[in-house]
Amino acid sequence: MLVLFIFLLGCEEPQIRNSDSIAQSKTGSYNSNDKQVVDEPIKIGFAMDTLTEERWVKDRDHFKESVEALGAEVEVMASHGDDALQIWQAETMISNGIDLLVIVPHNAESTAAIVEKAHSAGIKVLSYDRLVKNAEVEMYVSYDNERVGVLQAQAITELVPKGKYVYIGGAETDNNAHMFKKGVFEVLQPLIDKGDITVVFDQWTKDWVPSNAKENMEIALNANHHDIDAVIAANDATAGAVIEALEEQGLAGKVPVAGQDADLAAIQRIIEGKQAMTIYKPINELTELAAELAIKLAKDEEIGELGEIVKVNNGKMEVPSILLSPTVVNHSNVDETIIADGFHMKEDVYLNKGKED
Repeated sequence: MLVLFIFLLGCEEPQIRNSDSIAQSKTGSYNSNDKQVVDEPIKIGFAMDTLTEERWVKDRDHFKESVEALGAEVEVMASHGDDALQIWQAETMISNGIDLLVIVPHNAESTAAIVEKAHSAGIKVLSYDRLVKNAEVEMYVSYDNERVGVLQAQAITELVPKGKYVYIGGAETDNNAHMFKKGVFEVLQPLIDKGDITVVFDQWTKDWVPSNAKENMEIALNANHHDIDAVIAANDATAGAVIEALEEQGLAGKVPVAGQDADLAAIQRIIEGKQAMTIYKPINELTELAAELAIKLAKDEEIGELGEIVKVNNGKMEVPSILLSPTVVNHSNVDETIIADGFHMKEDVYLNKGKED
């Protein structure tokens, strides 16, 4: 009996050593000869709100490329404006073993539940472009969205220093929409107080849907007997809808319209004289930074060298944030900004003009 026990014990020892020699982890592993085994790559989950707008497709593609260039993997899901679906998708990615969650919230408030679920699984959260409200988010990366609104308003007030203004906001559930508006009215309010400008219509655009923006603009035109001097729209998709409404009244190109995102259609409208300006936020700059932040956060590495860290209050905490600087684009600087950066191709920008120079 004793002989049998010794024999069985001897058979188990090689199995234990073999198990040690093939063990792997995302923080490194070693075999019995202290030779490192190839690490399992970091996996990033990217929970997006929508892919219906041109800029978000760019975000998805560039972010994926940036993450993969750094040797990590990414899983992307988009909820298309459905809060419950976005929560389910985040839960799915958490279950799939992601190491960090990057999220573009549809609803800044309800997305706090996603942060809680991620944290309960030991997963950090990076808020991308839009800030998650009332949650302990590890990091926020975006462009300076308040500055976007300031630049829009400065550009339009230079063109129309006095008159009747319409403001077409973004989705009320999106914190960025509030930041854009805050920046716009920082510029407008002194002129309103002086009596130079009157805001005759100010409305949010439900879910950022262009048809809702067009309906808002039609209401504004009818309420003011088509007597409108300037329009500031929260993004280029809503600006396009505003211009559709103006075109139907023969006012396109006569009423300056501001947008932001530098969508191709918006740049074409600027060349055609139908849209006054847009705000350019190079997507590759944002996605490359977000990819580096995501991987460093997943590995618990220092991030300070990636940019100046400021604090942005989300209602619950001062969130460590990196905010990039946006750029005004109008008819005079399209070539040296949008085209020079390769953001859009020259032949596409000038397609409707048939311009070659």
